Amino acid sequence: MGWFTGIAIYLTIWWTVLFAVLPLGVVSHAEAGIDRGDGTDPGSPVDPKLKKKFLTTTWVSTILFALLWACIAFHWVQLPDIPRRWGG
Repeated sequence: MGWFTGIAIYLTIWWTVLFAVLPLGVVSHAEAGIDRGDGTDPGSPVDPKLKKKFLTTTWVSTILFALLWACIAFHWVQLPDIPRRWGG
């Protein structure tokens, strides 16, 4: 795996993990019973804790990328071992 491919794969993993982590631990204004005022969505989070979520996303993504890299580098899974479904 080249460095450019590695960065692209890491960023794809990072964004996927971010969208999985974002809803964890979120309390909306409606759930907290806080008057949101005019123009604010009742489902908006009271305290989204984005810095903590970005840090969590980074270390989870790093672990997942390391596992993927190890699979590729140590040839634990090789493409010829995957059976073909279409064609000859």
